[in-house]
Amino acid sequence: MSTHAARLIAPDGCRGLPTPHQRRVRNGAAMPPGPSQGHLDTLRFRQVLGRFATGVVAITAVEPVSEEPCGLAANSFTSVSLDPPLVAFCVAHTSTSWPRVRGAKVVTVNVLAGHQQSVCAQLAAKGGDKFAGLTWTGSPGGNPVLDGALAWIDCAVEAEHLAGDHMIVVARVLQLDTHADGGPLVFFRGGYGGFVAPA
Repeated sequence: MSTHAARLIAPDGCRGLPTPHQRRVRNGAAMPPGPSQGHLDTLRFRQVLGRFATGVVAITAVEPVSEEPCGLAANSFTSVSLDPPLVAFCVAHTSTSWPRVRGAKVVTVNVLAGHQQSVCAQLAAKGGDKFAGLTWTGSPGGNPVLDGALAWIDCAVEAEHLAGDHMIVVARVLQLDTHADGGPLVFFRGGYGGFVAPA
């Protein structure tokens, strides 16, 4: 995934095991260095957090000026509150796609299905026509609902909070519905997979 879109954690990078003098011992077992033993290694951070499986969404809108569809992919989506109905996702603050999406009054979250890995890659790519070859219908808010997506959520951005190298975006849900059937697209340890939906 490109870092210009909402960044998917890439956990493949891994630092080497600690050298013997770096190891701590508890009950005779070697342990990795603790937080007090130096700066947190970013590759180690990605490796460990990559063990948390996430779903993948596409956040879409129609750019007001050009009236062209725009969007990005993210695995940092979550529900936040039932009352009021709020969701959140994270976007890299260097994103060139988010300002285009953010310009719309309503943005739409598409929950991607297991067979939509290529859709995810296309929306995460830098530059070009991200919607070339994609088919979609309009949500009540007027944004792309991608064919094959499991669900869509129309929402309005309520707040943006700078957090490190990302922006946490909190949005109020306006309308939502299920769309296609099937299992979700899952991101885990740097790769994509699926999950068979229970009957």
